[in-house]
Amino acid sequence: MKLVVIWLRRVMLLVGLSLVLAACSKEGPSFQSLDITGNKEFAQDFSLQDPQGKTRTLADYKGKAVVMFFGYTHCPDVCPTTMAELNQVMQKLGDDAQRVQVIFVTVDPQRDTAELMGQYVPAFNPAFVGLRPADDAALREVTKSFRVVVNKVEGSTPNNYTIDHTAGIYVFDPNGQLRLFMRPDESVDAMAKDLKTLLG
Repeated sequence: MKLVVIWLRRVMLLVGLSLVLAACSKEGPSFQSLDITGNKEFAQDFSLQDPQGKTRTLADYKGKAVVMFFGYTHCPDVCPTTMAELNQVMQKLGDDAQRVQVIFVTVDPQRDTAELMGQYVPAFNPAFVGLRPADDAALREVTKSFRVVVNKVEGSTPNNYTIDHTAGIYVFDPNGQLRLFMRPDESVDAMAKDLKTLLG
């Protein structure tokens, strides 16, 4: 998890300039999450496969706020905890939850098959969608473009390993613009409030 802490510090440095510039411009909405509006250090789109093998991009969710979390199904703690919290966020949003799409992106496509993703992700909430990179090259591309740290930790057998990874949540607004980076230590109430603000 040391890599994740280092990565979060880098994120703080990366968004620092944009936050300073935002303070000098006209006042916008106030968020408890990191406001990364206009920051070009992160990808502005993605191309990933759903459990049916169809390629999905941000355009498929136009009109909805997209909440994007990177993880893997064999994760023992951070991933299931975060997914359960995102389900709680959706409950707090009430009717506004219909205007939000939560996406779980696996960083472990080797074990996270399409079938497994189709079972694991909706178990937290039927509306949640699991997406996976098509191959190793696509995995490297999407994690690099979103600055997601992924470090495979070998286990006792070739298939028994864990993955240290960035636990942050990326949020696009309904117009498809990347707006927020939610820290893993944020409360459910704080995340729900920021999403309500983003939805206007």
